[in-house]
Amino acid sequence: MRLVVGLGNPGSEFTGTRHNVGWEVLDELASRLGWIGKPKEFMAQSRRKFQGLALDGQLGSEKVLLLKPLTYMNLSGRSVQEAMAFYQLSPEHLMVVLDDLALPCGKIRIRPGGSSGGHNGLKDIERALATSQYPRLRLGIDAPPQRIPGRDYVLGAFSAPQRELMNESVDRAALAIKTWIERGLNTAMNEYNQAGNHPAGE
Repeated sequence: MRLVVGLGNPGSEFTGTRHNVGWEVLDELASRLGWIGKPKEFMAQSRRKFQGLALDGQLGSEKVLLLKPLTYMNLSGRSVQEAMAFYQLSPEHLMVVLDDLALPCGKIRIRPGGSSGGHNGLKDIERALATSQYPRLRLGIDAPPQRIPGRDYVLGAFSAPQRELMNESVDRAALAIKTWIERGLNTAMNEYNQAGNHPAGE
């Protein structure tokens, strides 16, 4: 079984903000897998479980659970740990999807583990799981302009040029997660960690 967690904040005021791209990726992935008709239907089709919105289904022989924590970003670990414990999953079966200030818009990066990079959601997951060694997929959102605090920036909406790049990143991230589930982490990293790389036929 695989657990895919998209990080974000609940509430309509956070919809479309930089900090909620993890939720957007889960919307896109669920739509591509045919579990929902269109991305906006995730909330209607999911159920409240593990302190989040949970949607599950099959991809080939693999059972997959998509989870959007409703704990707010800084307490994401509570939701992740609860789901991991319920299904008795090890960290390699988890993929966390999040925004990253250190990457430019349009770039995604998959890693098998590592530091939180200052991201509060990852910090709390590391605390809850007592390890930093679990796969994560980061979507670049650009660094904040000078004189704009990071917190204000991540809770703000994308500019029009950024939004165009992010739409492509969200699509590519959904395909990368599908590849991870079907063909493993190394294949997903090799195919999707290069900027703009998009495997032929997808």
